[in-house]
Amino acid sequence: MKKYLLLLTIIFTSASFAQTITSKLEDVNAVQYDLLKKVNEYYPDITLNKTITNFYADGKIIDSQQEFDIKNTKFSSYKIGIEPDNKKLLFEYISEETGKVYGDVSLFKGNVLRTTFNEKNNQIEVSLNGKSVYLKKLK
Repeated sequence: MKKYLLLLTIIFTSASFAQTITSKLEDVNAVQYDLLKKVNEYYPDITLNKTITNFYADGKIIDSQQEFDIKNTKFSSYKIGIEPDNKKLLFEYISEETGKVYGDVSLFKGNVLRTTFNEKNNQIEVSLNGKSVYLKKLK
């Protein structure tokens, strides 16, 4: 009997913490657009787009993703994500020319800091306000 009571307690406890997650394709809000605009100013390979899919949990944005129509482009995949605080952007794109390139761009005290990982070239690059400050080729 104790086992059944424990099992029921666990089931009802976990159900009470469940969140409703929804997604909506929307226009970017002003803060998201400001982030995208500032990033695009220094890193034009990060595309400026005015629509985004926002993911909500109980009415609050928990994640934001942009996907692009890549027909007739050099990319086989191109994705951008914005973190809920709108201070960090994640990106990933794949093309025959560049291979898989991914990383993040963060705003820090008015500066735009980018970390890029390039699998084809096997290198890591850190850039500040559009200028490379560290480049390391891995073996």
